[in-house]
Amino acid sequence: MLANYRCPNSARVRCVPQRDAGPRMHKIRSALLLAGCAWLLSLEGCSFAPRYSLPSVPTESYTRAPAPRVTVSAAGSAGQAQRFEYGASPSAEWWRQFDSPELDTLIRQALANNPGLVQEQARLREARAAMAAAAGIFYPQVGGNLGASRQRTSSASSGGSFPGRIYSLYSGGLAVSYYPDFFGVNRLVYKGERAQVDYRRYELDAARLTLIGNVASAAINAASVRAQIVATRSIIAREKTLLKLTETQYRFGAVPYLSVLTQRGHVASSEATLPSLEQQWAVYRHELAILVGELPAQLRDRSPRMAQVRLPVRIPVSLPSTLLQQRPDIRAAQAQLRYADVEIGVAKAQMYPTVTLTAQFGQESTAPGALLHAASNIWSLAGDLAMPIFAGGTLEAQKREAVAAYDATFAAYRQTVLGAFQQVANALRALEHDAQTLRAEQHALAANRAALRVAETSYRDGAVDYLSLLTAEVQYSDTRLSYIQAQSQRYLDTVSLFVALGGSWTAQLPAAQPHPAAASRGTSSMSEEN
Repeated sequence: MLANYRCPNSARVRCVPQRDAGPRMHKIRSALLLAGCAWLLSLEGCSFAPRYSLPSVPTESYTRAPAPRVTVSAAGSAGQAQRFEYGASPSAEWWRQFDSPELDTLIRQALANNPGLVQEQARLREARAAMAAAAGIFYPQVGGNLGASRQRTSSASSGGSFPGRIYSLYSGGLAVSYYPDFFGVNRLVYKGERAQVDYRRYELDAARLTLIGNVASAAINAASVRAQIVATRSIIAREKTLLKLTETQYRFGAVPYLSVLTQRGHVASSEATLPSLEQQWAVYRHELAILVGELPAQLRDRSPRMAQVRLPVRIPVSLPSTLLQQRPDIRAAQAQLRYADVEIGVAKAQMYPTVTLTAQFGQESTAPGALLHAASNIWSLAGDLAMPIFAGGTLEAQKREAVAAYDATFAAYRQTVLGAFQQVANALRALEHDAQTLRAEQHALAANRAALRVAETSYRDGAVDYLSLLTAEVQYSDTRLSYIQAQSQRYLDTVSLFVALGGSWTAQLPAAQPHPAAASRGTSSMSEEN
C-alpha cells in the first residue's frame, strides 16, 4: 500500500503517504452501476412504434342525394313497399326476415360444413398459437441438461509436460436465460401477433358474412330460374295451342301457310330457351351444394321457390359512423394497419442494444458417485449487451421498408372503407329503383296479358291478322320473364344491402341443425305459376 511505502534516499521529492482509494472507488463504481441500471429501467416503457391513428372518413351520409325513406309498392308478395330505418342495425340472423325455412336450413348447414369457414377457423387458431408463443419471451427461459462423455486428452495440451490421459466426465444442470425488454421490442412483437389474431378473427367473420350472402343469393337465383322455367313451359303450351289454331285457320283458308311456319318457328325458339334455363338452374343448385359443404350429387333440392320467400319490408340501415365498426372487412383492415404500425417500431428497435442475462447451475465430475458432492458444483452468471455499430445501411433500409409497407396498408384501409360505402350506397339506390322497375313491369305484364287475350279472341273471329297475334304473343312472353327477374332482383339487392351493412356479424350465430326429412324435395317438381 502507498501509505506504508518508504521513499528511497536518492529521491529529492517528498513522499506523501497516500490514503487507501479502495472505498472511494467502490462508491464511484456503485454510483455508476446504479445510474446505469436506472437508465436501463427508464427505457423499459419505451416504444418505437408510431402513434396508431385511422384516417378520417366522411360519415354524414351514404349518398349525395337524400337517402330513400320508403320505396314504391306493387301488387304481389314481392311488390311490398320497403321502409328504411336509419340508425338501426341488422339483427344477427338477418336472413330470417325472408321468412323461408328452406333458406334458413341451407344457411345453417353452410355455417356448419363449409370448408372455407373451416379453413379460416384453423388460421385463427394458428394465429392464436403464434401469439401465445410470442408471449413466452416475457418469462425466463429455463432448460436442463444431463450428459456423460468419455474423453482422452493429448500431451500437447500440457506442453508435453504430462502424458495424455483417458477419463470420463459426468455433468448435469440448469440454464436460465432472460431477455429484459428495455426497448420494448418483445412487447412490439407480441402486439404485432395480437394484431394478426384480430385480423384472422375479422377475416373469419367476413368469410361467415360472405358465405351467408352467397347462400341466400344462390337460393334466390335458383328460385328465379325455376320460376322462369315454369313460366316458359306455360308460354310454350300457350304457343302450341295457338299453333293448332293457326293450322285450323290454314285448313279453312283463313291464313296462308307462312303463318303456320312462323308459329312453328316461334314455338321451337321458345323451346330452345329451356335448356339454357335448366343449365342455369343446375349451376345454382351445384353452387348451393358446394356452399353447404356437399358434392353436387349429394345435395337434395331444398332451395325455396319464389312464392316461399317473403320480401323484408323493414330494412335497418346502420349509420355511416357505425359502419366503420360493423363491417368485418374494415375491422380486418384496421388490424393490418396496427400490424404495419408495429413493424415500424420493430425496425427502429433493431438499431438499439439488446440485453441478455444468463445463469447456469449444475454439477460436473469425473466419477458418477461424486457428481452430487459440493466440490462438483459449477455455476456462472453472465450479462450480455449487443449493439449494432455498422451494418452497411441495412437497418435504415429495413426501417424505410416498414414505413413503405405501412403506407401501402394505410391506402388499402382507405380503399376498403371507400368500397364499403360504395356498396351500401349502390344497394340503397338499387332497392329504390328495383321497386320502380317491378311496378313498371307489373303494369306492362297486365297490359300485355290483356292485349294477348284480345288478340287471341280477335284472331279466332278473323278480326286481326296473324302478325298482330304474333306481336302480342312475343310481348307477353318477354314481359312475363322480365317480371319474374324484377321480382328476384328485389330479393337479391336486399341481401346485398344486409351484407354491405355488415349483417351484425358480432352476434353469436346458431349452430347447424340436421336436415329434416320433410325438407327434401324432388328436382322435377315445378308446379308454381307466376
